[in-house]
Amino acid sequence: MKIFYVENWTVVAAFLIDFLSGYHKKYHPIKAIGKLIEKNESFLRNRKLTGRFGGFLLFLLTTAPIFLFSIIFVYFIEKMNSLSMIGWLFSRIFLVLFSSLFIALRGLIYEAKKVDKLLNEGNLVQARISLKALVGRDTENLIPEKIRIAIIESLAENLCDAVIAPLFYFFLGGFPFLVFYKTVNTLDSMVGYKNERYIKFGWFSAKMDDIFNYVPARITGIFIVLSSFILLGFSTGKRSLKIMLRDGKNHSSPNSGIPEAAMAGALGVRLGGPNYYGGILVEKPYIGEDLNSISSELINLSIKIITVSSFLFILASIFLRNLL
Repeated sequence: MKIFYVENWTVVAAFLIDFLSGYHKKYHPIKAIGKLIEKNESFLRNRKLTGRFGGFLLFLLTTAPIFLFSIIFVYFIEKMNSLSMIGWLFSRIFLVLFSSLFIALRGLIYEAKKVDKLLNEGNLVQARISLKALVGRDTENLIPEKIRIAIIESLAENLCDAVIAPLFYFFLGGFPFLVFYKTVNTLDSMVGYKNERYIKFGWFSAKMDDIFNYVPARITGIFIVLSSFILLGFSTGKRSLKIMLRDGKNHSSPNSGIPEAAMAGALGVRLGGPNYYGGILVEKPYIGEDLNSISSELINLSIKIITVSSFLFILASIFLRNLL
C-alpha cells in the first residue's frame, strides 16, 4: 500500500478537473478546515492560551487530526481499490475528484476576472467588495488602478499558494501531503496576521507557512519567467528574471515577493508600495518598474501567464519524476 504516493495521471486528472469544471464554493473541504480552526481558536482563547504556545497548540490541534484523516482516507481508498475492477474505478474517481478540491487555479482566475469585469462595467463599489476575496488589505478606498495592481499581485502570489505548492506536495507525498499543506496554508490565511490579536497567537502558523512555501515560491517565480519567455519573447522573459532576482526580496514575506517580482517584470509594471491594513498604513517597498499603464489587458495577460506556468509545472514535474 502506498499511502504517500500518487500516480502522475491522478495529479493531472485532479488538476484538469479543477481547471475545466468551473468554480464551486459550496460544500468545500477548505471550509471544514476553517471551521475546525475557528473552534480550536475559541477553545484555546477560552483557556487564556493566546500567546505563542497557544498558537503552537492551535497548529497541532488542527493539522494532526486532518493529517490523520487524510491517511485513513487513502487507506480505505486503497482497500476499495483491491476489491474489484468496479472498486478500483470508483476509488480512483473519488480520489481524483476530492483531490481536485484542494487545487484552485479555476477559482483564482474566476475571482480575478470577476473584479476586473466589475471595473470595466464601472461598478467600483462592488469591485472593491469583491476584491476582498483575493487580498487582505483594506479595499474601501482603492481606485481602479490600485484594484488592478492588487489583482495582479494576488494572481502571482496565489499561483504558488493555490496551484504550484499544492501540486508540489501532491507529487511529493500523495494526498496526505496535499491536505497537510492546504491546512497549513489555511491556518496562515486565518491567523497569520501581524496585528495585536494574532502577532503572537498566529506566529507559529505563519512561520510554518513560510517554511512550506519556501521552495514552491521560488519554483513559481521560475515558471512565471519561463512563461514570459514563451508568451512574450526573450527580452520580456529576461526582464522578468532580472526583476525577480532584484526585487524578490522587497516584501514582508520571504516568499510572496518572488512570484510577484517575476510577474511585475513580465508585465513591465510596478507593484507593492504602501497600503492600509485594518485602518493602519503599512509602508512596503515597490516591486518592478513603471513601464506600462495598468489595464484590463494586463489582467488577461497575467491570467495567461499563471495558466501556462501551471501547465509547464505539471509537465516538468512528470518529466522529473520519470527521470528519477
